[in-house]
Formats: sequence, C-alpha cells, structure tokens
Amino acid sequence: MKLNELRDNPGATKKRKRVGRGPGSGMGKTAGRGIKGQKSRSGVAIAGYEGGQMPLYQRLPKRGFNKPNRKQYAVVNLGLIQKFVDAKKLDAKKAITEDVLLETGVVRRKLDGVRILAKGEISAKVQLEVTGASKSAIEAVEKAGGKLTITSAQAAE
Repeated sequence: MKLNELRDNPGATKKRKRVGRGPGSGMGKTAGRGIKGQKSRSGVAIAGYEGGQMPLYQRLPKRGFNKPNRKQYAVVNLGLIQKFVDAKKLDAKKAITEDVLLETGVVRRKLDGVRILAKGEISAKVQLEVTGASKSAIEAVEKAGGKLTITSAQAAE
C-alpha cells in the first residue's frame, strides 16, 4: 500500500450539497429557500421568536446565581497523589506544596490554589501544604500518618 492509494471506505463520505449553483444542480435559483419572506433572505434571526408573544425563555422563571468573583481551585484527589508517590514522581518524605504538585504534573495550573479531595486511597505518610481540603481528605491523610496544612490562598502567577 502506498500513500497515494489510501482511500476511505466506499460510502463513508458524502459530497456536500452546494446550493445556488445553477439549475442543473437541483438546488439552483432560490437554493431551496422558496420565494420571498424573511427566511428567504440573509441575516435571519428568528430562532426564539414567537410572533410577538413573550418567548418561552423569557416566560420561564430564572433560578440561581453565579458569583462573579468566585474562587476556582485546581482539584487533586488523594488517589492521584498516592499514584504519583508510588511512581516515585513525588517524594513522600519531603513536604508537598502546590509548587511541587505543579512541577511534577499532578496539576496543570494552580488557578486560585489547589484543593485536595478524598477520592481514592492514600497509604503514604505525606505532608501536604495546600490552599484547601475537604474534611474527609484531612482525616484520610491523618489516618495514614501524614499531615495536611491549609495555607492562605496564593494567587496563580
């Protein structure tokens, strides 16, 4: 097989319908838009319009609120930390800070800080220093003989 012989399976691809390309195409002249009216013209925007009636999206009640200045944390599960310790990418004897987690690739970016959650098992005796942690995560680390310290939030560079 050569590079120029590569071909998709027959029927796997379908040619795109080109509208408004002459009478021979079967989609010429009005290009399947019919005659006159708003929908036959360009720049049509009537998706949510209900002929002057109050649109459905405006009739329904709105719920909830998105806090504009909310903090967004990089989430790390305990199971992932254990996996990195087992793979010798993290040193359990040294203190594991947010910067260490960033360098080893446990988190991609710090955002407003790193938050530890208790998903997965941890058996290594680790000393963690992070912005936040769930109660169950703190308990799990202390049960394994480690220590989890919560520091004040450090903004990501």
